[in-house]
Amino acid sequence: MEKKYYSLRTGQNPKANGFDFGEFRDLFLRLYNNLSEAGYFHKSFGFTCEDAGEISGTVIDVEYEIILKIRKNNLWPIGQHYGSYSEDDLFDIIEFLYEHVSKPLDYTSHGWDSRCVHWNKFNKSEGQKEFREKINEIFDLYINPFSLSVKGEIQNKPEKGFEKIFDAVVPSNNDNIQSRIDAAIRKFRRHKASIDDRRQAVRDLADVLECLRPQLKILLTEKDEADLFNIANNFGIRHLNDKQKTHYDAAIWLSWMFYHYLATIHVALRKIE
Repeated sequence: MEKKYYSLRTGQNPKANGFDFGEFRDLFLRLYNNLSEAGYFHKSFGFTCEDAGEISGTVIDVEYEIILKIRKNNLWPIGQHYGSYSEDDLFDIIEFLYEHVSKPLDYTSHGWDSRCVHWNKFNKSEGQKEFREKINEIFDLYINPFSLSVKGEIQNKPEKGFEKIFDAVVPSNNDNIQSRIDAAIRKFRRHKASIDDRRQAVRDLADVLECLRPQLKILLTEKDEADLFNIANNFGIRHLNDKQKTHYDAAIWLSWMFYHYLATIHVALRKIE
C-alpha cells in the first residue's frame, strides 16, 4: 500500500478528497510534456531537430487527424489550447494520445555535444502500458472517479471492493457471451453513463444469464433460478408494462443489479466449466 504522508493521514490536507479539474488538467500537461520530451510521441507526431528542422512522424498532420477522429477544432497543439479544454476535450485527447504513444528504445545522436537525439526503435504496447499507468496515477488524484482502461477508454472507476471483477478473465470460449459482457461493462462504466446506459448494461447481463439458463437449471434450485430472473423481468429492465415495479432509486439499485449479475455470471461459468 502506498504511504500516506502526515496531512493526508490526519485529514488536515485541504486536497485530501482530490484535485479539481483545473489542477488535474495542469498535471496532465506536465505529464504530456515529460513524455513528449522523452520521445514517447516522436514516432507518431515527429519532433524538431536543431540541424534538420521539423522531422515528420507517422501522423503527418496531427491537427487534421484530431479533427477527423475526434471531430473538434482547437485541441492541437496541446500546450497552446489545453487551458480551454473541457473535461470531455481532455478525455478525448488522453484517449487519442493512448492510440499514438510508443516507448522509445534505441536512438542515434549528433551535434557537437550529441544532444540532438533521433529515436529510431519503438515499442507501442510498452508505451501504452506506461502511459496508462502514469495517467491513472494522476486520475487517482482527481476528485472525480475515472481511470484509463487497457483498451484505451476512460471509464468510471468501479466502486471500492469491486475492482477485481473487471480484471477477472471470463471463463468462456463463447464469443457471443464474451462480447455481450464486454459491451455491458463499457456501457456501465462509460464516462457520463446515463441511467438508460446502466439499465441497458443490466439487460445485457440478464441476456447472458438467459443464454446460460439451461445449465443454471441444473446448478440452482428452481426457486433460486426463478428469483435470479425476477429482477430483470419485473423491475423495468427487460419489459415495459403496468406490472413492472419501477418505483426505486435507479442510481443505487441499477448498480447493485449490475454487480449482482456480473458476479453471478462469473460464478456460473466457473461452475459450468
